[in-house]
Amino acid sequence: MAKRSMATAPKRAAKPGPRLSESIRAERAAVVCALQPVVKMLGNMLGPNVELVLHDLTALDHSVIGIANGHVTGRSIGNSVLSGPKDDKSFAAVMEEMNVRGQAIHALIEDYSTENSSGQRLRSSSVIFRDSDGEPFAALCLNADMAPFEAAHAWLERILHAKSLTPDPKPSGEPEMDVLMKEIIDDAVHKLGKRVSMMSKEEKIYAVQVMMRRGLFIVKGGVPRAAAALGVTRHTIYNYLEEVKLRQGDLDDAH
Repeated sequence: MAKRSMATAPKRAAKPGPRLSESIRAERAAVVCALQPVVKMLGNMLGPNVELVLHDLTALDHSVIGIANGHVTGRSIGNSVLSGPKDDKSFAAVMEEMNVRGQAIHALIEDYSTENSSGQRLRSSSVIFRDSDGEPFAALCLNADMAPFEAAHAWLERILHAKSLTPDPKPSGEPEMDVLMKEIIDDAVHKLGKRVSMMSKEEKIYAVQVMMRRGLFIVKGGVPRAAAALGVTRHTIYNYLEEVKLRQGDLDDAH
């Protein structure tokens, strides 16, 4: 289960904050500039079975601004935030962190399971960076293919022969955000194998929870699309999100 540190988020997605000051712009640029070589260095040191991705959270349609070993999930520079691993629990944390203002504390979401488009299980961790005004603006994510034989072979190859890594795939056409959002919604709606008209309230809440975990609600248009797919109002979707948050809080308290 993901271990994470964050504040409680309000119901609705955050609206853009005020115009950034020059000092905040400089601070953000310095952090991103420092992280870029770290991505490359760790990618070389950890081996080809570990992907590192640097996201710009202010440009979700093309958030990937740095990547090493992108073949693990098939991503490259310019891909959107929704093109990442399935079942990525950090999306829920990102959504909450992007609604919190004034707390200049970076958020760590560590050691949770995801999978790539081929169904290969991955082990993931993420750090969400916030500026001195408490605004989230970047995320550094690690996704490791933990298949034991492949990992052992890759590590020995790196230590004994110091071979260079397979180059990252060249940037390709950006997947259409509409296509990615539709895939997330379709997957969530059809998980229970029922027509929407036959789904109970609990089943619709479950579908919203699946969409949330895959990051649908951190991008513009996620709420109305989910509402249309489930045959409910936007207000109902916000109520479902609040219910998911409350249940998760009760589960965390129980542990």
